[in-house]
Parts: sequence; structure tokens; C-alpha cells
Amino acid sequence: MANIHSAISFGLVNIPIVYNPIIKNNDTSFNQLHKKCGTRIRYQKYCEHCKKIVKEADLIKGYEYEKGEYVTFTKEELSNMQVDSKDTIEIISFVPENEIDPFYYEKSYILTSPKKSKAYSLFLEVLNKSKKIAVAKTSIGSKFYYVLLRFYEGNILMSTMYFEEEVNIPEATIESKFTKKELDLAMELVNHLSGHFEPENYQDDYQNQIKEAINEKMEGKPIKKKVKKERPSMKDLVTSLQKSLEVS
Repeated sequence: MANIHSAISFGLVNIPIVYNPIIKNNDTSFNQLHKKCGTRIRYQKYCEHCKKIVKEADLIKGYEYEKGEYVTFTKEELSNMQVDSKDTIEIISFVPENEIDPFYYEKSYILTSPKKSKAYSLFLEVLNKSKKIAVAKTSIGSKFYYVLLRFYEGNILMSTMYFEEEVNIPEATIESKFTKKELDLAMELVNHLSGHFEPENYQDDYQNQIKEAINEKMEGKPIKKKVKKERPSMKDLVTSLQKSLEVS
């Protein structure tokens, strides 16, 4: 996503900002090839009824309300229904941070000021001093969002928010009884494994192996088969906890 210019609407105050994505996709990208000749496979939009390839300009969108029955929409019709908040981030309210459960957070962006702005500095200090999170509404691309704005290390951190109907939390399971010894051993294991959160220590092992394998293939080296570690099966919880403490 390229940096996008927008503005925060704080009452009648307009605060110019720039979206700065802070997360990048670390996945290695692969193309699908024909095994026989190594040629890259291309995808085409094909109409089974007309038996022909269809151009992008000839496509419309349809909602299937019954099997094989659609209500159709043109791009223009869908565009007309977009919420008129694409170029602004409109503040709705300020709420305590501890009232927002973590599962509501989706993607995050740093909002910076394109130039030295008194209004930006003022709003940043308001977030800092109030210790509250601003709830706002906006659109990113063609999608409408509610977003959460907070003070973060001298910048405004904006997180898109999942809607209530998108959140699905299962009912609590039946509580199982455990002994004091089991609890003590589990707490001992927690203490043994405790430390500080240092994100640089958590590497993407799978992607690192993929990149290493790519280099080895390019050098003509064979890929070594990975030997899976067998995890011991222990039915007794106390024994499992005790063994965990021995090997950790």
C-alpha cells in the first residue's frame, strides 16, 4: 500500500496526515509453473455459458441469494453506495483503552504530519494527556472502517477495527478440576519460561528455511529432508509437567 494523504477531522479542526503502513508481508512469493516445460501459468476469466474468455470491462458483480440466482451490481452502483469518508478520518468519540478487547484490532498504520502542523502536535498531545483512544470512521480503498487512534512514541498510531458482527467468540468450556500440585508445577514452568518481550528474537523459521532452500537450489545443492522430532506421549499431567521442567 502506497502512502496515502488524508486528514483527521477533530470537531471543526482539519489535521492533514499521511498513512504510513508499519507491517509488510514477509512471505516468499511463488509462481505456478507447468511441470512439463517450466512455463508460468496464466489465469483467464472464462464464461462457461458463452464458452469464451471475458474481458474485465464485461464483468459485473452478483450476490447469489439462491442457487444459481443472482442480484447484480455494476461498479458504478457499488461506488455510489460507498460511505462519504474516504478523504477524512472523522473522530466520533474518546474511550478508555482498557474498554477495547484486543481481538477488535486489525491492521495498523502510523499517521504522520506531511509538514510541521500545530494542529497535529496539539491532537497528539491531547491523546497523550487524556490517556484515551479516539474512535473514528474512514474508508481505505473501497472499504469502510471504524479506526482507533492512540499516542505511540511521539506519533499517532491508527488501527483498523473489526466490527462486532465479525467477532465470533465460542462459549466457555466446562471447567475441569485440577490438583494443587498440578497448578504449582504449571506455575513453576511459567516462571522458568518467563522473560521480557523482545520481538527481534522471534524469527519466521519457515520463511528463513524457504529462503535458505532457494539459495541452495540456485547453487545446485540438494534439499535435505527434515527429520521430525517425536513428542513423547504422557497421559499423566503431573508427569508431563515434571518432565517439561527437566527439559526446559
